[in-house]
Amino acid sequence: MMNVFTLFVAACALVSSSAVLGFQASPSYNRPSSLSRQAESRLPHSSAIMPKNSRNHGSLLRVATAMDGDDKPDAMIRQIDKKIQNYEKKQQQYTAKLDQAKAELEKFQATKQRYLEGLTLGDGGASDASFSETTARSLVKSMMWRVIAGSVTFFTSLRFSGSMSTALSIVGSDFFSKAATMFIGERLMNKSQAGRKKGADDVGRSLAKALLWRLFAICNTLTMSYLIAKNFSMASKIAGSDAVFKTGLMFVYERVWAKIEWGKEYTIEFSI
Repeated sequence: MMNVFTLFVAACALVSSSAVLGFQASPSYNRPSSLSRQAESRLPHSSAIMPKNSRNHGSLLRVATAMDGDDKPDAMIRQIDKKIQNYEKKQQQYTAKLDQAKAELEKFQATKQRYLEGLTLGDGGASDASFSETTARSLVKSMMWRVIAGSVTFFTSLRFSGSMSTALSIVGSDFFSKAATMFIGERLMNKSQAGRKKGADDVGRSLAKALLWRLFAICNTLTMSYLIAKNFSMASKIAGSDAVFKTGLMFVYERVWAKIEWGKEYTIEFSI
């Protein structure tokens, strides 16, 4: 009886140990690769389980990054190309001006060399070159003559009117008008080269200018004197004395200015 019981206990122990050994060995069981692939195919992809908003945001971010990366270099290149074109235009302009300046310099250097070698300038040497007067020269001539002529008119008006206020009124009334008129006359006469010889106005040109100016000045002085003094006889005496004295004075004035070189611009011409 005891032997049977012992055998039963041993059998139970053997079965238990086999079950334990079988349960521990099961994790090391190798699953077939086909089953593994099938299981993985049934699993959802990571992008499928990703939230919809996250997917859209990521795609927009990639697109924006690509656009920024493409546009920024292109914009910078266009800006650089624009600056290059601007500076190329400036370079062309400065090059043209430089070439023009070089040509003028070479021309005057050649003219100077011919002059030093004894060749003639123009038709009769350097002193016969034509010239023109600058605006500043005409302005100074006009204002200086008005001061001189106004002083003469003041004394003649005072002499015949006997009134200081009348004399000052006559002088002041035509001071600026005559100065402006003479300046305009100088600029008009400057356009003509008649009577200019040896780099200056000749005697005939100076006399013609004095007579033409005196004709206008007589009419102006006579009119203003009559309007102020209300006496035609007195106005005639003032204008008549001015006509005699100032004609000779202006001729001398013109001859003095003919000797002054300031304000003359010569036109250089040469012949070989």
